[in-house]
Amino acid sequence: MKKVIKLAVVAAGLFLAGTTANAQQKLAHINSADLLQSMPEMKAADANFQTFQKQKQTLLQQMDDERQKKITAYQDKYKTLSEANKDVVQKELLGLQNEIQDLEKRLGEAQEKAQEELKAKQAELYQPVFKKAEDAVRAVAKEKGYAYVFDISQPGVVYFDGGEDILATVKAKLGISATSTAAPAPKK
Repeated sequence: MKKVIKLAVVAAGLFLAGTTANAQQKLAHINSADLLQSMPEMKAADANFQTFQKQKQTLLQQMDDERQKKITAYQDKYKTLSEANKDVVQKELLGLQNEIQDLEKRLGEAQEKAQEELKAKQAELYQPVFKKAEDAVRAVAKEKGYAYVFDISQPGVVYFDGGEDILATVKAKLGISATSTAAPAPKK
């Protein structure tokens, strides 16, 4: 019985010590979406990515236009089919059909490749920006002694009350003026 009482006292002491230690830890929060949108590097990355994306879309559109021309040529040739020219026209139609299938295959492959290239370009452009923002948040957290910094732009934070909003401090660390506003989201 004495062991149970000693164990309960030790457990309660550890619980209270842990609660006291946790109560002393400083908490902060930041809206990373606001931070990222205020960074000039993000605006440059967005512009570069949109340019790259438009180039890929233009190439794919040119391939699709070529395919559409072949389909139209096939349909026009098919309209000229008669008993008199049946053998010649069928050979031409078969040739056009093979060309269309080849174009469709190349278009599919080009679309897959474009998606892969877009993913790679996105990582290339945005990863350094994310790293810079993360490094600045970490530096401010260490300087100010925060044990936890919560990102309130993420859906995992259901409620917060208290802690310090370090957005302005992180912006200052990155050299972004506190009065600069985020660029409006591009309209689609």
